[in-house]
Amino acid sequence: MNAPHTPAPTTEDAPLPVEALGPRIPLHAPEFAADPHRAYNSMRARYGSLVPVELAPGVSATLVINFHTAVRILNDPYHFPADPRTWQRTMPPGLDMMPMVEWRPNALRSDGAEHARYRSATVNALADLNLHAVRASVEPIAIPLINAFCEDGTADVIAQYILPLVFSSINHMLGCPAHIGERVAAASAAMFEGVDTDTVNSMLNEALLELSLLKRASPDDDITTRLVRDPAALSDEEMIHQLVTHYSAGVEIPQNLIANTLLLMLTDPRFALGGTAFPPSTSTAIDEILAKDPPLANYCLSYPRQPVVVDKVWLPAHQPVIISMAACNNDPEMNDGQYLRNGWNLAWSAGPHSCPMQARAASILIVQEAIDLLLDALPELRLAVPAEELVWRPGPFHRALAALPVTFPPSPPLNIG
Repeated sequence: MNAPHTPAPTTEDAPLPVEALGPRIPLHAPEFAADPHRAYNSMRARYGSLVPVELAPGVSATLVINFHTAVRILNDPYHFPADPRTWQRTMPPGLDMMPMVEWRPNALRSDGAEHARYRSATVNALADLNLHAVRASVEPIAIPLINAFCEDGTADVIAQYILPLVFSSINHMLGCPAHIGERVAAASAAMFEGVDTDTVNSMLNEALLELSLLKRASPDDDITTRLVRDPAALSDEEMIHQLVTHYSAGVEIPQNLIANTLLLMLTDPRFALGGTAFPPSTSTAIDEILAKDPPLANYCLSYPRQPVVVDKVWLPAHQPVIISMAACNNDPEMNDGQYLRNGWNLAWSAGPHSCPMQARAASILIVQEAIDLLLDALPELRLAVPAEELVWRPGPFHRALAALPVTFPPSPPLNIG
């Protein structure tokens, strides 16, 4: 595959090191989280396709904000491998963001034959996922959660509905008992909130090892059982790290996608009931959010094997290159405002490390069912505060609300069919 190099430059057109483009933009700052799209527009005007950034104080990286440049990099694992170990050895111990980016023996952080082995095991485990059963499993989870607050007239739907629903759904697919799932939930929240590496890994390892051993002893019809039975013959340690991937992607992404889609539907007049035309569907809103405001905004990290020229910029060896799915999706070269079934967006990444199709389908089913059940039960749901007063969780990777407070007329509990 061709490397994403520019032609040999002339002396008048010599590439610049990325550090020379301008000051590094701190993606970890609360100001960035509050209005990232304004930041992306400013970056595009000042830097072009590649932006020097900080992922954490003192942690340098390059952010890719041009769609076509991102696609070239994502499809060039030889020059842009996903294995972070050389870079990781240069980082200070206990770096809060490390659980999100450190090397693990799984498909996300591996290359070559090891990537193929882990990817195959994951795809095989997802292949037998019954999407009809996934859809049917959401309602028995959602109704008791709605009933717990429907008579109050107010709620934080992230804490009281979205997060517990998504965790229960992924636990169901993985065959994880509640007592183990609660420990995984605490560890996963700590990972995205930047709790120290040792604490997060200890919490995850203990819980996920217990789940893996349970499924070896008592197999069932679930993803974890299919992973432990896969011809890849995953060890207990490897099982832990495959499950880390399932939980981190299977919780944070749907959680943010539900919240961000609900926010769009509660604030955009197009989605209001009462007009002469039917409002757009929930699936239309989901497609729009995946393009405009994806739940994982900046991720898909790679680490160049050697210094490499991209778009007339030198990227240093082994320093993270991070794809801004949010900025790339809003690249004026690509985004024409047509979002329905827009297969071009990078919300699920691209190339050999892209999210498997069955995982995408299951996530979207859960998201759509969760939103439709909530709005069917509480059709007069409204934001409790102006949208501009909502707080976004700081961090370089996610696009995530800290809370989504709503009001509605108090309603009687729903019957559970």
